[in-house]
Amino acid sequence: MLIMLAVPAVLLAQGNDRSPSWCLAIHGGAGGSVTERLSPETEKMYRDSLSFALKTGADILAGGGSSLDAVEAVIRFMEDCPLFNAGRGAVYNADGIAELDASIMDGKTLLAGAVTGVTTIRHPISAARRVMEKTRHVLLMGAGAEEFAAGQGLEIVDPSFFRTQKSDEQYQRMLQKQQGGQPDKHGTVGCVALDVNGNLAAGTSTGGLMMKMKGRVGDSPIIGAGTYADNTTCAVSCTGTGEYFMRNVVAFDLSALMKYKGLSLEEAATSIIMEKLKEQGGSGGLIAIDREGNVAMPFNTALMFRGTIRSGSSPEINVY
Repeated sequence: MLIMLAVPAVLLAQGNDRSPSWCLAIHGGAGGSVTERLSPETEKMYRDSLSFALKTGADILAGGGSSLDAVEAVIRFMEDCPLFNAGRGAVYNADGIAELDASIMDGKTLLAGAVTGVTTIRHPISAARRVMEKTRHVLLMGAGAEEFAAGQGLEIVDPSFFRTQKSDEQYQRMLQKQQGGQPDKHGTVGCVALDVNGNLAAGTSTGGLMMKMKGRVGDSPIIGAGTYADNTTCAVSCTGTGEYFMRNVVAFDLSALMKYKGLSLEEAATSIIMEKLKEQGGSGGLIAIDREGNVAMPFNTALMFRGTIRSGSSPEINVY
């Protein structure tokens, strides 16, 4: 488990020359077995992709851009990367179709947007942001979400765009087993950010579970379950078996533990993932940043693709 604590902004530089601090954290999914190890070549591909995602967000934040812009840009890149279970390369439902979910939340205003069960929107995270900014709603589903995204000028693609050889092979293996067991691809993506103005944002995007029932919705598009952001506490993005994260309203619970019980980010995040969820048999992890720039990344699985970068520091990427 990786827990990183930020140096307070006032200590990052001295005198009147101090620059405002920013911070970014990402995940590319959690899962795996204790005996599972990636090949060196595969691990390098993941690390390179995570590194590019961090640079994408860091460039925005270092230039004074907003946490929302950084979160959206990072997740757009990860949705286009076939390594992850989001966008192109997402896993398939029981009918062999990639049904995609995404959500985003602004910690300054507590506004949020999400889409679920979409099959033609190239970047679901951008559709989620448009729902937040251009409608009075929070969550749009299926055909309605796709019609809205098209009307907003977002890129619409044929469902075949999201297919990859790897996902095809996984789907065929699951069909041969004739059971909806745990998928062997874990790659929901998420990003949380703190910008130089002290604003937090969080976003999550996924293809869900391999062989899920048609129409199944996980935690990723559910505000408070898979995604949450509040400038008074923290920004959170979750990954894992979504049913447990929904039942426990994990993302909001973390914020509430900080606000109402006075727990630190690390204490709250660790208690939820390593105690509450684990006792129930729930697997997964989360990434979170608080308003002071502290970062927590607990997970109770064998691996979680994750990374973080902050002003004045080099990026840090971990898998196991």
